[in-house]
Amino acid sequence: MTDATAFTPTPLSEILENCAYLDDWQDRMSYVIELGRTLPELPEEKRTADNKVQGCASQVWLVTHAEEGTDPVLTFEGESDAHIVRGLVAIVLSIFSGRRASEIVTTDALDLFGQMGLIEFLTAQRANGLRSMVKRIQDQAAFRLKG
Repeated sequence: MTDATAFTPTPLSEILENCAYLDDWQDRMSYVIELGRTLPELPEEKRTADNKVQGCASQVWLVTHAEEGTDPVLTFEGESDAHIVRGLVAIVLSIFSGRRASEIVTTDALDLFGQMGLIEFLTAQRANGLRSMVKRIQDQAAFRLKG
């Protein structure tokens, strides 16, 4: 699947609701892994150095697609070689993909991860990787706004 519009991330509201019902970190991590399995494989030609997210211990790639305009809607493709991180990528795409650049730059994704009860269960490396993914997406949105 090479067309970013062909993949629709799990709605953020559904993820928040499901996380609210999960009692312990093992259930939450299992759910994160399950979300990662919903991501289509990123084609090899998109796994480039330009698309690789720096600051992640695992390999993570994010590809940005933007409409034309002063406040474009951005969509994203992403993948990781690690199961849990791949699930985090899926959640990040649910938070940001399909939104206007102006919304993306003001979204507090880490707060949303806190609402999901996931932040406290991430290792320092995974939390840093998550911050790197969020920064990459918000930087892309800010760039499109300056356009």
